[in-house]
Amino acid sequence: MKLSWLLWLASVLPQPLADQTCLATTVYLEARSEPALGQLAVAEVALRRRDRGRWGDNVCAVVSAPRQFAVTTTPKSFEIANVPAWNKAWRIAGEALTMWQQPRGKRVVVVPMADHFVKLDEAQPEWAKGAPLARIGEHSFFAVN
Repeated sequence: MKLSWLLWLASVLPQPLADQTCLATTVYLEARSEPALGQLAVAEVALRRRDRGRWGDNVCAVVSAPRQFAVTTTPKSFEIANVPAWNKAWRIAGEALTMWQQPRGKRVVVVPMADHFVKLDEAQPEWAKGAPLARIGEHSFFAVN
């Protein structure tokens, strides 16, 4: 399935399916080769940003904010072709959303306070000041805001 189709689908789905679709798409694009813990950490960053409201008040708005997640930097013609990886991303997104429905004190979090991440093989961005909070798989996680 094409990225453009998934994004269109998310735009017409009711909540919470729209959020799960956008979150699964982000997990797939950002971390499909990562272990479940790394995928949960990526999902957690998006959900933390949603809670803070700076990037949008729903997951789709957050992951569609310009140049924040791969959803906006990947060509819309990109083919989501790895079905097992998509199914895993869908499951991880659902688990993350369920966990995030818990009161803050009851949530099990992977990267507390992290609101940004970067792949280890990419140049360190300007916003990445200091040591990362965590490194999981190929990603470093930071608390920037």
